[in-house]
Amino acid sequence: MKQTYLITKLFTILLVSSFNTYSQTYNPYFGNIVNNTSATNILTDLTTFENFGVKEVGTTALANAENWITSRYTDLGYSDIELQPFTYSSGTSNNIVITKTGTTYPNTFLIIDGHYDTKNGPGTNDNGSGTVLIMELARLLLDIPTEYSIKFIHFSGEEDGLIGSNYYVNNTVIPENLDIKLVLNIDEVGGVNGMTNNTIVCERDQSNSPSTNNAASNIATNELANCIELYSNLSTEISYAYASDYMPFEDNGEIITGLYESNETPYAHGPNDILANMDPTYLFEVTKGTLGAALFFAQVDFNALQTESYNIDVTFSMYPNPVQENLNIYMDLKDQEYATFKLIDILGKQILHKTFKTSSNKLDVSNLNKGIYLAVFEVGNSKVTKKLVIN
Repeated sequence: MKQTYLITKLFTILLVSSFNTYSQTYNPYFGNIVNNTSATNILTDLTTFENFGVKEVGTTALANAENWITSRYTDLGYSDIELQPFTYSSGTSNNIVITKTGTTYPNTFLIIDGHYDTKNGPGTNDNGSGTVLIMELARLLLDIPTEYSIKFIHFSGEEDGLIGSNYYVNNTVIPENLDIKLVLNIDEVGGVNGMTNNTIVCERDQSNSPSTNNAASNIATNELANCIELYSNLSTEISYAYASDYMPFEDNGEIITGLYESNETPYAHGPNDILANMDPTYLFEVTKGTLGAALFFAQVDFNALQTESYNIDVTFSMYPNPVQENLNIYMDLKDQEYATFKLIDILGKQILHKTFKTSSNKLDVSNLNKGIYLAVFEVGNSKVTKKLVIN
């Protein structure tokens, strides 16, 4: 949406370097997850989104997009998927709400949202870009235990005046007294083809009605900006939140932040808002940075990741741990001819498999990505799993 306040916005932009107070440090574990962001997925999903056509409320195109989004989450393995219907003058549509339950604070939510309806065109940037970004985040966060619950919400009716998000706040957030840690809104983050797209705008709450949530929003927005710079190659700017789906939450006193492209497309709300006029590489970088921020805001539950099991029939050791280059491994083969050693990454993918025929071995892991892995030792019918950190 967001096409009316650009001139005023330019006077309010502040460089994020002015807010070093809230900086975070690079987390290798987060970085390993971020490195699995798929440019191919993003490009494929943008193409699919565009091909549905003009997705206005009441159209078959919007219904088809809704079915596609819902099916994607089902295929990924999400089970808590809610279609929230609402009706107004343009017709009936659905908000799509997907919930990933947290391990420590299951009733407190990080909301990551964006609208999937469009206006007068296919809306590949506004807001196909936000739609596919959220789906890619959901794919990569599926098996990552987070302390806080996450709601991925695809709102409809945004282009007609934030109808879907207003409905959600008035019919879910308020009556259920939903405990929201933060709302992270993604709207129009696809860049402009042919321009230098190297900066993303991070948006904070500066409203006077209410103003009680402004300070917390300022902190969260600067944390968002720092995460973007840590986990992508983008620079950041700070501006103010306006005219998108975080506003009903802001009006309810929630803490909000958001992302918006720095080079604002001239094609929004028209037939030329298509893939050819945006920058998928830019969206890829925005997605990486947003994923790093989501991991930070949802606080990964490292205790849940430290799954270790032991079998008293197996004698083993590996050191140093953490390791940078050479990992020393000792396993008592007993009467077995060999033992196996596997490394499993955080997404459950086996990235290394070795067969050892001697008890003492040295393994060079310097070519592997930094992060946390699960080391699996197997000797005969006995198995041991232990966390390994590569830094």
